[in-house]
Amino acid sequence: MMPGMAANSKIFDFISLPENFNIHYLEWEMPISDESIHEYSSRISKKIKGENIVLIGVSFGGIVVQEISKFIKTHKIIIISSVKTKNELPLMMQLGRKTKAYKFFNVKWIDDFESLALFVFGPIIKNRIELYRKYLSVRDKNYLNWSIDQLVNWNQKNPPKKIIHIHGVNDLVFPSVYIKKAIFLKGGTHAIILRKASWFNKNLPKLISGN
Repeated sequence: MMPGMAANSKIFDFISLPENFNIHYLEWEMPISDESIHEYSSRISKKIKGENIVLIGVSFGGIVVQEISKFIKTHKIIIISSVKTKNELPLMMQLGRKTKAYKFFNVKWIDDFESLALFVFGPIIKNRIELYRKYLSVRDKNYLNWSIDQLVNWNQKNPPKKIIHIHGVNDLVFPSVYIKKAIFLKGGTHAIILRKASWFNKNLPKLISGN
């Protein structure tokens, strides 16, 4: 399980799977200078061992697990509140990729937790900022700049096979209007991994097993 941008594995605290599932939590590591997301994912993939591997990634972590799947054999890939191709990125990000305007993005919100939380989880959590503080612990400036650059410039054209996409209808970070072929959760926001945990606990085992 790979958390989203700036987040730690605590975002999976409410996810409970049956005993026959062995859960391994991945954490963000600092990127090496000029490291591509492909190279970064190769480095992370070396920490994953076993068989019948199911990669689960949230938001930007969903992009990373798709890249990881290019290096290891997987049973399935499940992405949550994420995108499968560059065409599912919101229009502003697509324009940012073409104009390179994102390079002028001011990341001073690293020291402003409210701005960071709104950027990562979406504005709908504005009245619950403090509840989300414990989930966002990766706030290194270089890491955040790298993450934004790799997100905006992700160039995947076709989704991998055996991928399952779960997305909130009211996601404001990756609006559902751009998303194709997903399981859409009504009333779900970008923070469905936290706010729709009961749905995941009921349905993840079935999605993984294929029933």
